[in-house]
Amino acid sequence: MVRILAIDIETYSDASLPNCGVYRYVDSDEFQILLFAYCIDDGKIGMVDLAQGEELPQEIVEMLLSEDVIKTAFNANFERICLSKHLGIHLKPESWRCTAVQSSMLALPLTLEGVGAVLGLDRQKMSEGKELIKFFCSPCKPTKANGGRTRNLPADVPEKWELFKTYCIRDVDVEKQIRKRLYKYPITDREQEIYCLDQRINDRGIMVDLNLVNNAITCDLLYKEAASERAYELTGLENPNSVPQLKSWLAKNGQKVDSLAKENVKELVKATTGNVQEMLKLRLATSKTSVKKYEAIDRAVCSDNRVRGLLKHYGANRTGRWAGRLVQIHNLPQNHIEDLELARALVTEGRYEEIELLYENTPNVLSELIRTAFVAKPGCRFIVSDFSAIEARVLAWLSGEQWRIEAFNGGADIYCASATQMFGIPVEKGGVNGHLRQKGKIAELALGYGGSTGALISMGALSMGLSEEELPGLVNSWRTANPHITEFWWAVHNAAIAAVREKRPARIGRIGIGCESGMMFITLPSGRKLAYAKPRMGTNKFGGDSITFEGIGESKKWMRLETYGPKLVENVVQAASRDILAEAMLRLERAGFDIVCHVHDEVVLEVPEGIRSVEEVNAIMAVNPEWAAGLPLSAAGFESPFYKKD
Repeated sequence: MVRILAIDIETYSDASLPNCGVYRYVDSDEFQILLFAYCIDDGKIGMVDLAQGEELPQEIVEMLLSEDVIKTAFNANFERICLSKHLGIHLKPESWRCTAVQSSMLALPLTLEGVGAVLGLDRQKMSEGKELIKFFCSPCKPTKANGGRTRNLPADVPEKWELFKTYCIRDVDVEKQIRKRLYKYPITDREQEIYCLDQRINDRGIMVDLNLVNNAITCDLLYKEAASERAYELTGLENPNSVPQLKSWLAKNGQKVDSLAKENVKELVKATTGNVQEMLKLRLATSKTSVKKYEAIDRAVCSDNRVRGLLKHYGANRTGRWAGRLVQIHNLPQNHIEDLELARALVTEGRYEEIELLYENTPNVLSELIRTAFVAKPGCRFIVSDFSAIEARVLAWLSGEQWRIEAFNGGADIYCASATQMFGIPVEKGGVNGHLRQKGKIAELALGYGGSTGALISMGALSMGLSEEELPGLVNSWRTANPHITEFWWAVHNAAIAAVREKRPARIGRIGIGCESGMMFITLPSGRKLAYAKPRMGTNKFGGDSITFEGIGESKKWMRLETYGPKLVENVVQAASRDILAEAMLRLERAGFDIVCHVHDEVVLEVPEGIRSVEEVNAIMAVNPEWAAGLPLSAAGFESPFYKKD
């Protein structure tokens, strides 16, 4: 029988855990583990007070080092990395199980407290924890009342320390209760394999160019100082950043405005001239917050110039996709500067005046260079490979929209192919009827998951030159051209209703839908299941049937949400695309590649100079998993000494 060691720890560091992540947190010389609470199998919960001189029992140390003992924790990455530092040995992730991942696979909240509350556990996480962590786990401000100390120790407030120990013990108790409650839904072997891959990627991290980072921060500061001076000169205002003051100044200069929101200011720039236009351009430039990414990199970088912990496995618990952490690499600005290497060199070398001279918009240059702050280590280069139109391909494959599958297999431009299908005439990029490609493109981007005219407008249809009057016709043309996709939306919708209302399972092509134990599950082609908690029938705003379930809403609160067929299809397509990426990364690792990062459907590999090739990586990426026969996969890539968009 496999032994299980449940763990919770409390720690101290002068680095801020939320701002810098666990890897930089433990990299500090001030880091230490204060408390170690544990439970072996179903035994009594034990406590080791390391802060007051107790040591881990030898049995516990041996269990931590043993690959045959399962270690469990909620957000196990934290415990594993902290204990690796404490023991002076790298603990591999294979024998660790993360209860947060297990909860996320059932679309439960992402916090121990949240999961405990939703499951209605007998003993919940203690509410005093936040205050106790703030008191003991980070530096404090010296005051007269605390005797000028910069850190609170157990002996300073013994009664609080005893409560802190109780809190740590309770966390082990709550984690154990969650595991027992979810025993019917363990982490599958395949998902555990993907979790371990994720941990290795996060442990490896990615190198950063600190010269570029620091000089970009300095450049931004210098630019904003100069821009503020110019704004004062132009307006004579006490505070040109003040919205009421600037609105008043604009009105006096013949430009009355209701809003100074970014999009409004962009439009105003086009419609104004002279000092008004210059002031509005200054407002746009100085409002860019991209430099915050550089500051986030600087906070999180470890002593070896690598940033770790950028990715959160199962961070999007509706689909299982990864989420970004710390630097939020999933929403880095794209780079469109043609002479990217020159701009990068100027910032890296601190040649600020030349940047001002050569480029119209310094903040924009800094924004587009953020990706390039991530660099390959000496002797290596990055190979970057990206799936081509992965969601569109998966949607066509799941719904059986054959003309799209044939178009992808034939290497066609999907926007041209879509326009051809929609309008019944040949459309070629830059050729015959080429003007229709734009309509095909906006339709492809907006309409795949049941979107209508509102989705087209949100995707920028009006700014592309389309009129509101022609949008309904565009929606109808796309749906007529894609009958199998449209049918797939409503087949999934009806099957989900039947599952919730009648508890009748159904299979729609390559996916299954059914209800059990108070959950609706959608089984993906990979065999992984998407979960919807406590489903029931509702009525939508149009008076039709809808499905409601409990989940994390936009406010990050646990609440009842509504869904329907096309939205469920979106979940399925994004989840299946995630599984395809995960399978590709496992193949790349088995082929000997070091993955340092992945963003959406793109992987970044750190590869020694002179060996391996982009073509080899693309070929590995484009291999269909066993469960995805017939899916028209394709990948494209490039190599570079730094990260960028090709």
